Amino acid sequence: MRLIRFGEAGKEQPGIENENGKYLDCSPFQEDWNEDFFTNNGLARLEEWLGANQKNLHEIPAGSRLGSPIARPSKIICIGLNYRKHAIESGMPVPEVPIIFMKATSSLCGPFDPILIPKNSVKTDWEVELAVVIGKRAKYVSKENAMDYVAGYCVHNDVSERDFQLHHGGQWVKGKSADNFAPLGPVLVTKTEIKNPHNLRLWLKLNGKMLQDSNTSDLVFDIPTLIEHLSQYMTLLPGDVISTGTPAGVGLGLTPPTYLKDGDVVELGIEGLGEAKQTAINDPEA
Repeated sequence: MRLIRFGEAGKEQPGIENENGKYLDCSPFQEDWNEDFFTNNGLARLEEWLGANQKNLHEIPAGSRLGSPIARPSKIICIGLNYRKHAIESGMPVPEVPIIFMKATSSLCGPFDPILIPKNSVKTDWEVELAVVIGKRAKYVSKENAMDYVAGYCVHNDVSERDFQLHHGGQWVKGKSADNFAPLGPVLVTKTEIKNPHNLRLWLKLNGKMLQDSNTSDLVFDIPTLIEHLSQYMTLLPGDVISTGTPAGVGLGLTPPTYLKDGDVVELGIEGLGEAKQTAINDPEA
């Protein structure tokens, strides 16, 4: 299945993308795609419900905004330097254990919402990433059964303010958590539809120029390793997002370094998971 959420920010309704690429309104199911949904075997219940009701669902109105395909999760957990070439371009060693940092859940937004360049920002950057959505409570999980805890996958742009991240002291979270710094989607694709998440092309363009073009086969730590590692230190709850890292080609690594400015257009996608597009604008509240 391919899950979407649509409508005004904060008032999104649940939906699906059908086999013909049309977006259908699943409001009659009367559940949002959130922690409770995943906790209570929602994917299996939704699949059964669609078998009986999909033919009666209405296509969503043309021009509808797409929100994040999951409601605000309890955690957005990110993995740093998890592609070898990205570690090299960042001037940092390839990690021996996963580097973990968090993004504030308030940074979550839809896949076509604008990237808001924060007040006093000078180095807002892009990062296409494969996001893994957890499907059930995970604690002390082993690699051997880690994939049992995966609900599905999304495209994620781990937008980052490098000056905040690297020169404002403390943890990386300062450079990762501004509003609209976590565009997710367009769809949540359930794991049964993705044969091998470790062999997916992912790419990103800035103003039409391809800057990131890689494959998840280059991950330093694969998904089972990440779930095992994370679940030793924190309980992963249904709906939680693990963003698995970005490949080479971020603005920080270019010569000279290049960062987003008002009006820049970012397009990104992952094989089988759809494409997203965001325009960078100066935060109107700045």
